[in-house]
Amino acid sequence: MDYGERHLYLRIADELKSRIMSGEFNEGDKLPSIPELARTKGTSRSTAADAIGVLVAEGLAVSRSGSGTYVRRKPQLQRLVRAWYRGNRSGSPFAAEMEAQGRRAAWDYASRTAQAPEPIRERLGLGQPTGDVPDVLRTEYLFSADGQPVMLSTSWEPLEITRGTPIAMPEEGPHAGRGVAERMLVIGHPIDGWRETVGARLGTAEECAKLAHPQGSVMLTIERVYESRGRVVETADIVLPGDLYLLEYSARMGAGE
Repeated sequence: MDYGERHLYLRIADELKSRIMSGEFNEGDKLPSIPELARTKGTSRSTAADAIGVLVAEGLAVSRSGSGTYVRRKPQLQRLVRAWYRGNRSGSPFAAEMEAQGRRAAWDYASRTAQAPEPIRERLGLGQPTGDVPDVLRTEYLFSADGQPVMLSTSWEPLEITRGTPIAMPEEGPHAGRGVAERMLVIGHPIDGWRETVGARLGTAEECAKLAHPQGSVMLTIERVYESRGRVVETADIVLPGDLYLLEYSARMGAGE
């Protein structure tokens, strides 16, 4: 592609974006095909394909194999409050947050015992593994709001803390679906410290598929740690599409602080 062609694909992309923003193309509408764009704009198919690729990369369109490229709904950013734990709050923090936004929360999960990988061992303060003996319960979540996938989470809890207790399975038993803080309190481990490390990166192909986003979408990442009396009792890796949420952190200061 020569210098002029490089600029042309951006001009074509800008024109298509303007037609989307003006309402000429609405959510779900099929955009002109690559051969059609190449013909009407008097350019090569590769230039037309690059123009369509800009729209897909920016989240304005989605390509469907064998069908074409369609206008994608541009979601409104929602605030997601991360200071979820409150002493008087019970139930799922995610459900409570979605309810506050007037949205319906749901989630799928899969739990299994496993041997923690090295990065997780470090976070949890676990010693050297014993053979291939499992030492954590790993739970993978796919959270949805109003039927749309919005968040992934993988949580690890040390079996030496939860094994044989009523909270051993996060989504089963008498305390199923409760938040980590509420569950840990049941077995005498009140959460008295937490930290989250926030980052951003391109989503993996699997993450993008699960969250119904185009490949290469930017994801927010949160590495979470919950502590009780100096001991880490849970850690999680959370992934959210960057075009869905603004993260909001807040906490009340104690008297005199």
